Amino acid sequence: MATMENDKKSSKTLRHPDMTDAAGRLGIDVYSLRSQQWDALRVLDYCHALGIQVVHFSEIKLLGGLDTSHLLAVRRRASELNLDLEIGMRSFCPTSNLFDASQGTPQEQLSRMIVAAETIGSPLVRAFVGNAADRRGAVPFAQSLKNAVGVLHSVRSQALASGIKIAVENHSGDMQASELKSLIEEAGPDFVGACLDSGNPLITLEDPHLSLEILAPYVLTSHVRDTVVWLTPEGAAAAWVRMGEGNVGISEYVRKYLVMCPGRALSLEIIVSPQPRPFPFREPGFWDAYRSVPAWQFVRFLQLAEKGAPARFLPLLPGESSVDREREDLESSLVFTKDLLRAVSSRQEISTNA
Repeated sequence: MATMENDKKSSKTLRHPDMTDAAGRLGIDVYSLRSQQWDALRVLDYCHALGIQVVHFSEIKLLGGLDTSHLLAVRRRASELNLDLEIGMRSFCPTSNLFDASQGTPQEQLSRMIVAAETIGSPLVRAFVGNAADRRGAVPFAQSLKNAVGVLHSVRSQALASGIKIAVENHSGDMQASELKSLIEEAGPDFVGACLDSGNPLITLEDPHLSLEILAPYVLTSHVRDTVVWLTPEGAAAAWVRMGEGNVGISEYVRKYLVMCPGRALSLEIIVSPQPRPFPFREPGFWDAYRSVPAWQFVRFLQLAEKGAPARFLPLLPGESSVDREREDLESSLVFTKDLLRAVSSRQEISTNA
């Protein structure tokens, strides 16, 4: 990782007006700033200073609530700064361990979010089914997916009437790409699509490039971050890192995303996780949650892991807080991504002129 001094230089560079000239609609998932304790208006000002185009409030708490006056104030400020908005919620599946029944039924929660999206000017509502624990829960995961489809069907008429689409994320190891594709097709791709997260496929033993290949026709928006994956005596492990520091081919992933998902936001969700996530696939019980994984698909996962080495993370420097580091992780990742987008844009210009 870059030193704190280098990161500060990068932070200044980000604010140069020329940095906005890049291919694609670059965005930030506000979860990247989860520790900053900023309100939505301050987040918008910060994102504007970084020269991005889309601000993605993936959860209600990041947005600061759904009060109509608040949503309209955020919409006005975003308009003044020429920023596009996307909003989201958490689980809408009643049998997921992550579903919060205290907020109402799944139908009520999704319906409320559709109204909020109309109010704030978001074309979509990001939501998810659950996480990896649901694949081993008391309720069979296939049943949870059916339950999720049923909830989506219950808000179909409202979504179509409003023009708001539901962007379901492949979230924290809940679904492989083929499972999310099936969910979208069963619910109805006329109002349901994907929020494609590049960091989560590995949790389901899936190559992120395969996830993109399968879900590209359904993508409405994205979460993008880099990952290091490597083999261990028990199986494999992975850790999320800054953009450009992983071994999953994130540069090529971004290039393919721009071609396969034109016009869709490329929003960074930077989560640098020094604590690796283990995948003990050499233990028989591990496969109880992944019986349907094809061998050829697992081989693609193994090929990535075989090229990796354990991730290394710099400790906090004297005087540096974890809040500072979170912001530096994001800004460093933005520098990398903007350089990549600029290179892509330059090659496209050369090709056109030729």
